[in-house]
Formats: sequence, C-alpha cells, structure tokens
Amino acid sequence: MKRTLIAAGLALAVNAAWAKDIVDTALAAGQFNTLASALKAAGLVETLKGPGPFTVFAPTDQAFAAIPKAELDALLKDKAKLTAVLTYHVVPGKLMAKDVKPGAVKTVQGSSLNVKAEAGKVMVDNATVIKTDIAADNGVIHVIDRVVLPK
Repeated sequence: MKRTLIAAGLALAVNAAWAKDIVDTALAAGQFNTLASALKAAGLVETLKGPGPFTVFAPTDQAFAAIPKAELDALLKDKAKLTAVLTYHVVPGKLMAKDVKPGAVKTVQGSSLNVKAEAGKVMVDNATVIKTDIAADNGVIHVIDRVVLPK
C-alpha cells in the first residue's frame, strides 16, 4: 500500500512538471511565435498561463505575416487595440471541436465570433480552422489561418 501511494505521488509530480498551459503549448508548437510576442506586448501572457479554462483560436505566424508590416507594427505598439484583437481570439471555457456549434460565440473581448461550417470547412469569422483540439492543461487551442478582428 505504501509503495502504491509513493508511486502515485511520483506520477502526479512528474505529470505536473510536464503539464503545459496555453502559452507553453503554443510556443512548443513552433508556429505561434508572433502570437506569443503579441501576447507579451499586450501583457496577456500571465492571464493565459492562469487556471482558465480557455479556448484560443490561434492565428499562425503565417496568418500574422499576411497583415501588412506597417499595420502589424502599429497594432503591436497600441496596447489597447492589441489587447482587444487578442482577447477576441479567446473564448471562456474549454470548447473541443465537437462542442463548438455554428452561430455566435462570445469572446473574452466582449464581441462574438461567428462560427459556421461550409463546404467541409469550419470558419471563425473569415478565418478557416486548420487544426483543432490541441490540448493544454488550462484549455484548448484551435489553429486558424488568419487574424480575426473584432467588429
């Protein structure tokens, strides 16, 4: 009995050491470096490292690269606007792909994303979801192919 408890305690300690939050999971994926930089500039890293849970519709580096450089630079320097854009990509709670229904989904920013399925694709506003259900210990990431802007 004592060995079982010790083994269980060690297993929990190892799992806790390997658990990754939304930010660490995104960084480990290697395709969200611009998003990570933007989260840091907006002061949102600690929030997304918090308990959550969060659902993040995460634009890739390629999605950010589609924004003209001058516009992206201006956005990164305007903390209030950057925060609004980034929190528009975050939905409270952990919504796995099977749980997301077409229609309006309220974001942390306050506006709603429009989710729809058409021609075998899931769209979030004008972005296509290209990968779903990347699990983190405080939520889930769904990868999108463009940056979406609040209305």
